[in-house]
Amino acid sequence: MLTSTWGPQSLLRRRPGLPAELAAELPYGTYQLALIVHPNERSRIGTFDLEEQLAAALDAGMILAAPHEEWAALLVAADAVITDHGSTALYAAALDRPIIRAHDGGDELIPGSPMAELLAHSPQLADPGGIGALLATHRPGTVRAFAAAAFAEQGHALERLRGELYRLLDLTPPSGPATARVLPVPAAPLRTPAAFAVRARLGDHEVHVERRPTHGTMPAQHIAAEYGPAGIRHLQSAALVYRRHTRPAQAAGHHLDWTPADWTARILADLPGCRTAAVILSPSHCVVRTRAGALLTAHLEPHREHGRVHHPDPAAVLGATHAWLARHPDLPATIACLIGDHTFRVHLTPTEPSEPQAPFGNLPDGP
Repeated sequence: MLTSTWGPQSLLRRRPGLPAELAAELPYGTYQLALIVHPNERSRIGTFDLEEQLAAALDAGMILAAPHEEWAALLVAADAVITDHGSTALYAAALDRPIIRAHDGGDELIPGSPMAELLAHSPQLADPGGIGALLATHRPGTVRAFAAAAFAEQGHALERLRGELYRLLDLTPPSGPATARVLPVPAAPLRTPAAFAVRARLGDHEVHVERRPTHGTMPAQHIAAEYGPAGIRHLQSAALVYRRHTRPAQAAGHHLDWTPADWTARILADLPGCRTAAVILSPSHCVVRTRAGALLTAHLEPHREHGRVHHPDPAAVLGATHAWLARHPDLPATIACLIGDHTFRVHLTPTEPSEPQAPFGNLPDGP
């Protein structure tokens, strides 16, 4: 979680490129980046201009918190907080979240205040690539003491604040108890990345996949682009082009459908730089075609842990599959795909001629 207060010493004023730098540095599928912007700063900039300013990070999947209530829900969900001198970080400290300072606040920070003490004892983020090492320095319980000096009447604040506000308004407070509403579930990111720079490290029977935005500077083995959302520049540069099966509204009159076999063959014919074309038919089933010409079926297994079932993004598994097949074309094969902290098994087999090839559709003719 990034938090930015308002004014000339805020994170967004002093380090406006930091959201995009972090989005380019942190692997997609391992980290979810979100940003809280002070309402005064949002009002000064305006929502449209703010989203334009943050376009690179938003295109990479960053969540921009709504200014009312949603920011608090995201703060509760956060695993770590990168902050300026805004007081939002004190709430994170009360939750014992790791705090990393992006800026010291300059002359706007009151010496000796709880926020000044918190920042003085928090590591400084100089290089976005070093965030993992900074998080490793966090010791549970160490930051709560700084928040304790800022918050009184914990557990009773709501009723105390309500009584004081009604006293100032010279009104009689309601007779019922002061109860807090449950925070809303945060909205999904505004945009989902349409193209990735993919790094794939191959072992004997496994592939470790990391995906980052294409605007980053880290080296990658290939570009993966989603047909439809991705622009023509990314499609022409991509070694892996994939399409997600959707169920569009039934079109009236004449319309065009494709089978996965026909669509993958067409993509390879139309895009000379593409080495692998694939259709994601479901969270567990993909159809893949390589330049070798064979049509393959990929069956994905979820990761089960402590009663939870984790389903991978099939596009990430396709990145591993593409890298694996380039070096190990023999089938059938079972490989372990390491994505973030989880391992997912994928079974690759030749597609049988008798396997159904149901059309999916309303697609354009081609790129």
